[in-house]
Amino acid sequence: MSMKKTEKLGPKGNLISGHLKDFQRDPLQFMQKLAEDYGEIARFKFGPFQDVYLISNPELIKQVLVTKQKNFVKSRDLTILKPIIGEGLLTSEKGHHLKQRRLIQPHFKREHIRSYGEDMIKTTEEYMKSWKEKEERVLSKDMMNITLGIISKTMFNMNLEEGYDVIGPPIETVMKLAVKRMRSLAQLPLWIPTKTNRNYKRAIDELDHVLFSIIENRRSHKGKSEDLLGVLMDAKDDSNGEVMSNQQLRDELMTIFLAGHETTANALSWTFYLLAQHPEVEKKLHREIDSVIGSNPLSPNHYKELTYAQNIISEALRLYPPAYVIGRQVDKTVNIGGIQLNKGDMTLISQYVMHRRREYFDQPDNFIPERFENQFTDTLPPYTYFPFGGGPRVCIGNHFALMEAVLVLVCIARHFKIKLTPSNQTIKAQPLITLRPKGGINVILEKRS
Repeated sequence: MSMKKTEKLGPKGNLISGHLKDFQRDPLQFMQKLAEDYGEIARFKFGPFQDVYLISNPELIKQVLVTKQKNFVKSRDLTILKPIIGEGLLTSEKGHHLKQRRLIQPHFKREHIRSYGEDMIKTTEEYMKSWKEKEERVLSKDMMNITLGIISKTMFNMNLEEGYDVIGPPIETVMKLAVKRMRSLAQLPLWIPTKTNRNYKRAIDELDHVLFSIIENRRSHKGKSEDLLGVLMDAKDDSNGEVMSNQQLRDELMTIFLAGHETTANALSWTFYLLAQHPEVEKKLHREIDSVIGSNPLSPNHYKELTYAQNIISEALRLYPPAYVIGRQVDKTVNIGGIQLNKGDMTLISQYVMHRRREYFDQPDNFIPERFENQFTDTLPPYTYFPFGGGPRVCIGNHFALMEAVLVLVCIARHFKIKLTPSNQTIKAQPLITLRPKGGINVILEKRS
């Protein structure tokens, strides 16, 4: 495929701000409209000098993420997260990223993750002990608490309460302030002592104190630990036998913590929102749960048999992918689809846009878990459905996240039906660092008879 330079690639924007205000107003609608109107490569501007290309063709997406990925680096936006997550997998580049990934990758294989399944189930069941019939709850907050509990347990062997008390408050503060910085036109350097900067740095210092204390405490106690921190501390680079420094451990733990807590919580929140709107899907899920598990305790071994529950999660990830956009900056001049992209140009690839393309998904705006039967994704071109990204930087915790989402969903659906409150029937997607339900999801619990 090629395209002449004379063809119009995108809309005319404001001379000074370009299309930045339109993008900030509603990023999802802006990107969808751009893809509809201008096709597989659409150009727009952030400010007067920053060229941005929205790429909405599976083959061209593969070029950016895989075949020509050496010409790209992560987008500038992620530098805002560096004070929080340092040189972790999310922000590191080139050789350092490859080295860290080689150390961590073996411990995120399916067979290793199954050992965490019991913790996922126990944490969810413990959390639900206080839930009552006809109680109104903010379900999106519950999902954040449950996934925080699971990641605290599997990473640090902390129980539910310890996870909340020790790590919860500074994490929330840091995330809120990071979003605020990302969305502002002028980002003041952190060394300028504004109130926001002071709060941001204080929260990061609190997190650092907690994480380094945990790491030092673990180093002083000899012996193996099966939690994720223990696994990472034992990991050695095959080429030279090196283990991770305390700083590397801190950066990777923070990356996994943030990615594994926020994204799965949002995926589950959207799943329950969709289930509450589709009682026929909820009934079918209940039938599968009763058939597969019956009156037995839920076990990680049930995961493989819970195929409809897996399809529900896959369809929720299609409609509301927590990672809804991938940004890459051109590091070396590259040709994508007949267009020359120069150093400094930015590319955006949106899972939200691709997952709703009519060419690939029948009734793309409808919630139809059955579409994922019979290995549906194998019939799609690669990079049409990619909720966990792709290429060398594909989400390292994808199997962990899928198992967690299914087990938490089934834990809750075994005992409760979830009904939306009358004022909460329609919820808007809020694209921040991840795709959150705006204003949260308020529900009423109904015990299953």
